[in-house]
Amino acid sequence: MKFFRAKQGRKKGKPLSFRQIAPNMVTSGNLLCGMFSLMFSFNGHFVLAAWMIFFAAIFDGLDGKVARSLGGGSQFGLEYDSLADLVSFGVAPGMMMYIAALNGFWGIFGAVVACFFALCVALRLARFNVVHVPGPFQGLPSPAGGLFVASFVLARFPLRPLWVAAVLVSTGLLMVSSVPYANLKKLNRESADKKKCLAFLGLLTLCCVLLRGAAPLAVFSLYIMGGLLRVDWGEWLLLPEPAEEKTR
Repeated sequence: MKFFRAKQGRKKGKPLSFRQIAPNMVTSGNLLCGMFSLMFSFNGHFVLAAWMIFFAAIFDGLDGKVARSLGGGSQFGLEYDSLADLVSFGVAPGMMMYIAALNGFWGIFGAVVACFFALCVALRLARFNVVHVPGPFQGLPSPAGGLFVASFVLARFPLRPLWVAAVLVSTGLLMVSSVPYANLKKLNRESADKKKCLAFLGLLTLCCVLLRGAAPLAVFSLYIMGGLLRVDWGEWLLLPEPAEEKTR
């Protein structure tokens, strides 16, 4: 009887509104793309697996925009987004490279390298959720790391085990490092320098036309080198701040 009364006394949770559900539905697309990537890898379709990681990145970029436009962001959505990112940009690329190149490499060394990459993605996401630093990202963002790894498959790059292991380890270390990487989230219609943005888009288009499948690898290699050389592409694409704000 007491238990029944206790249950009656509990407050019923409010039903989630559409503006709260919509961003999580987009995040689910990210997670599903990661799962499809794993399935394609298990069946030896590595190019399709790599494309699924790129589609996951599209959903990952959209969920934040949907949340901001609807005003439905939540702590639940932040945690869910990190779990989806771990699958799509950590487990899926690591498993893809393990099956394609590292299975049986130096005994269990290949498996350890793939696990190390996924572990670095998890640590990077956990740090991002806890430590919010304004300005550039601290360490290579996990989506960029996962896409960089997947780009080698799209470029038809020879997946030699030693080279793949070096890429996974170095990319993982960059993600957990404090190397600053450009944050493009500040870019919008008001803040962006339109001339520079058009020039940048023209360069990307030219890169895609000339390099085709190797274009993503070239773009993400440039992004990674930009961080190591302390080149902030996000700040470069922004309009210069007014003199009044700089003197504050």
